[in-house]
Amino acid sequence: MSNSVNFETVNDYNQFNNHETLHPLVSVIDFSKAHKRTGSKMNFNLYCIFLKDVKCGDLKYGRATYDYQEGTLVFVSPGQVVNVENKVDFYQPMGHGLVFHPDLIKGTPLAKSISEYGFFSYQNNEALHLSSKEQQLVLECFAKIQSELEQSVDKHSKKLIASNIELFLNYCERFYDRQFITRENVNKGILEKFEELLNSYFNSEKPNSFGLPSVAFCAEELNLSPNYFGDLIKKETGKTAQEYIQNKIIDVAKERVFDADKSISQIAYDLGFKYPQH
Repeated sequence: MSNSVNFETVNDYNQFNNHETLHPLVSVIDFSKAHKRTGSKMNFNLYCIFLKDVKCGDLKYGRATYDYQEGTLVFVSPGQVVNVENKVDFYQPMGHGLVFHPDLIKGTPLAKSISEYGFFSYQNNEALHLSSKEQQLVLECFAKIQSELEQSVDKHSKKLIASNIELFLNYCERFYDRQFITRENVNKGILEKFEELLNSYFNSEKPNSFGLPSVAFCAEELNLSPNYFGDLIKKETGKTAQEYIQNKIIDVAKERVFDADKSISQIAYDLGFKYPQH
């Protein structure tokens, strides 16, 4: 069974990867410097982004498992637990990463916008698959942060480091937008499954028992994180997932209103409304 490792500080993560701590709140990792290791369960109190260049086992957190291939970016936020499974033999980690403590960005513009980067709560099976050009751009962003870490700390250091992290995250938003487009066929399949899920839900007794379907419920049924699911639906339809569900409810209600055998109240309850007035 895999051992468990807790990362409370940047120094903890640096020691795990055989790195010197140049700054107590942020580090750029070259995984090739790390000692060979086996799979482990990792508990993070840090933001961490991995760009690995070697297959090192399956990553798992929550109920989702992701086949961790080369050239992918995976985002981890404080409070998440990551398992590297199916890796009982020793391997040499390769690739690069960025790790920073939440305290680093306190008092900076990034602190106010960090929650807007939804990919930190995407599941691992929704990782970002990078092209060679995109990988190079990521490494350039890491190099700029590393260069700043090697400078003497002054009053500009925190602002410049936080700004470069924000620039990197903005590039990642662009890369995800590109991935939503290039994986259009996969996305359309999810949209079709979403429609089928809603049809099945309203044709069952579930609305009476559980009420109206939520975005979180639909995402879970489709094995997606709510943020990724919401972003995907928005990109595909121009509507939020909540708006899509509401429009579906209206369409079903319009159809059922013509059922002469049911009152408005009965139709409302059948759709999952607690009160007919709604």
